[in-house]
Amino acid sequence: MERVAVFVDAGYLFAAGTKELFGEQLKREDVSLNYVAVEEKLRLAAEEHSKLDLLRIYWYDGAYLHPTTQHTELARLSNVKVRLGLINSRGEQKGVDSLIVTDMITLARNRAMDSCMLLTGDEDIRVGVLLAQEYGVRVHLLGIKPAKSNQSNLLRQEADVIHVWESSDLKIFLSKSSSPESGDLNQERDLLRVVAQEVVDSVSGERASELKIKDGWLPPDIDGHLLSKARKVTGNELDRDEKRRIRKYFRELLKERS
Repeated sequence: MERVAVFVDAGYLFAAGTKELFGEQLKREDVSLNYVAVEEKLRLAAEEHSKLDLLRIYWYDGAYLHPTTQHTELARLSNVKVRLGLINSRGEQKGVDSLIVTDMITLARNRAMDSCMLLTGDEDIRVGVLLAQEYGVRVHLLGIKPAKSNQSNLLRQEADVIHVWESSDLKIFLSKSSSPESGDLNQERDLLRVVAQEVVDSVSGERASELKIKDGWLPPDIDGHLLSKARKVTGNELDRDEKRRIRKYFRELLKERS
């Protein structure tokens, strides 16, 4: 089966993305990332541009000693694999480029992907592009406006196709964090939405139609499955507000599915 893989350099995404959105490069702690929205945006872009089904999204980032909360939440999403390099004492990422190149070559050599979408600006990834192409992989390079000034020219020359995201694309999943507390709340809400999406995806088409007729109410088996899965993922019992939110997410996502 022909598949498309996505390779995301998180350092480039945050640096170029915040500069395009806010006019300056923001620190990570000042940025809120909507996990569900970024996964969906990447998946849809890759499938639309390649006309292939998604293999998975590889998310590359640096970490000091342990994965951050953001890394953990992203890793819990369907279709996402988080791969971490290191951050040195000067705040520089180390080992991320080699992880991307190694994965690109391995997947291409094993015929696991026929096309890939690469979100980065680093010239060091160019060797991965060249070797993947030798195995017949088409490389879609995704940049962030103004891509011509924040991506390596040599990298752009080697890509088969170039795509560019603008502010309207970035606003879907990137925003300023008003406070640490609000950032934590956004992450919690995103996680509940992930659970709701997975339960919606597990409902058959016929059952989904029945649920739409009974809008505003969930049968006990669906409601129980939704809350049970949420408890397992979050590791906590849901309070009244969390139960209300996840049920609301489920109904909204069920409507979007139609």
